[in-house]
Amino acid sequence: MSKERPELPGIIKPRTTEIEGFQNKTIRPIIKMQHALLIAFITNYFEKRKIVYPSLSEEKKKLKIKSILEKDIQFRNMVLGSIIGHFSMDEYVYYIISASEMNKRIIQITIQRFQDSL
Repeated sequence: MSKERPELPGIIKPRTTEIEGFQNKTIRPIIKMQHALLIAFITNYFEKRKIVYPSLSEEKKKLKIKSILEKDIQFRNMVLGSIIGHFSMDEYVYYIISASEMNKRIIQITIQRFQDSL
């Protein structure tokens, strides 16, 4: 099965910073494309660690997801790798210039996506 980055019309606004442009043109479409895989990652994470996610309150669900992506470096790196691995060479070259900022943005978007989807 081949994957193609989805088009996200209306997300690229005039007068955005270069990093915001990259985030909206590159990162968000990749995260959307990888949605099912990312959900499988977190679901498997819950199962392996015997976290009964559905029984948590809405607030605890949000905190749990945020905590996992901020504190579990191995899981965080797996998520980042599944996104960064879809960059073209030019995108990667741009990414490494401000990798720390890009990683923060990728993780924030992923946290929000998990919180909205689970």
